[in-house]
Amino acid sequence: MKYLDEFSDPALARRLVDQIHAATTRPWAMMEVCGGQTHSIIRHGIDQLLPDGVEMIHGPGCPVCVTPLEIIDRALAIAARPGVIFCSFGDMLRVPGSGQDLFSVKSAGGDVRVVYSPLDALRLARDNPDKEVVFFGIGFETTAPANAMTVHQARRLGVRNFSLLVSHVLVPPAIAAIMESPTCRVQAFLAAGHVCSVMGTSQYPPLAQKYRVPVVVTGFEPLDILEGVRRTVLQLEQGRHEVENAYPRAVRAEGNLPAMEMLRDVFEVTDRTWRGIGMIPASGWRLSEKYAEFDAERRFDVAGIRTAESSLCRSGDVLQGLIKPHECAAFGKECTPRNPLGATMVSSEGACAAYFTYRRLELVDAK
Repeated sequence: MKYLDEFSDPALARRLVDQIHAATTRPWAMMEVCGGQTHSIIRHGIDQLLPDGVEMIHGPGCPVCVTPLEIIDRALAIAARPGVIFCSFGDMLRVPGSGQDLFSVKSAGGDVRVVYSPLDALRLARDNPDKEVVFFGIGFETTAPANAMTVHQARRLGVRNFSLLVSHVLVPPAIAAIMESPTCRVQAFLAAGHVCSVMGTSQYPPLAQKYRVPVVVTGFEPLDILEGVRRTVLQLEQGRHEVENAYPRAVRAEGNLPAMEMLRDVFEVTDRTWRGIGMIPASGWRLSEKYAEFDAERRFDVAGIRTAESSLCRSGDVLQGLIKPHECAAFGKECTPRNPLGATMVSSEGACAAYFTYRRLELVDAK
């Protein structure tokens, strides 16, 4: 890769769009798994360039959005405790729990800090031995290696006042859950390139064969997505269901072997609840017994916190691709980025936030 501009070239984009139109003979519905891809699609109007009947379904690939409400409330309970420095990436601070968010805890006197790396939180723990420092470790396979390395370092250095509140989720089990839903309309997937850059592509052929769906690993720039759509349409039209790598500049079939070795050492697979979707078996990671002393849920005894979702918010239906964001009655009214009912409106990768940012004038006025 040289420059990102190369992947936004209008002439090349038009050529790809023309090829997609030429190849399409019937309606198809494909899901982009990643929230970053969703924002790129809506921002650049890619879905509006596609042939009539080729539908982009927005999937549950926003890590902030699928972090369950109970985990948010556990984070709030920990962050409000005296003697705790609670560290998080900035996109989690405005995600609503059942009653407040991390900004509210901070404004009430809690020591909540935005960091740019989990290693920043570990450094804080070493600099503040009289405090308990907790890092909010969320996300898909993409962010997990850095979190795993940080816990590994904490153990190696003997930093006992550091812990991790873990809410890691995995893409392949989510694809299986979507395909097994009785309401599923998905006929193909654009797989998230950054996830595959860590994990490789070996987990996808069994899914493609079992559910007879094409899986095309795709990047995030306009040309990346259009090339992913083009390859997907060709497979659908030809009746194929294979795994293709349309993001070779970042993804290798074997993945990042040192990162995967670190993940196997620090984490173990567990059942996970996804916000708005529910429990998906074997769809997440938790700290292994070897690193259990760094588990913030155990350290602060908050695992018993259980909460219920908002009855107005339909983010679960959005995350499953059952509705588009503007089809929720609260969109742009009771639910806005300033006053979000769910994480899909506040997250920088949320589908509702994408529609509000790039389509709200036409969508809200049309209601």
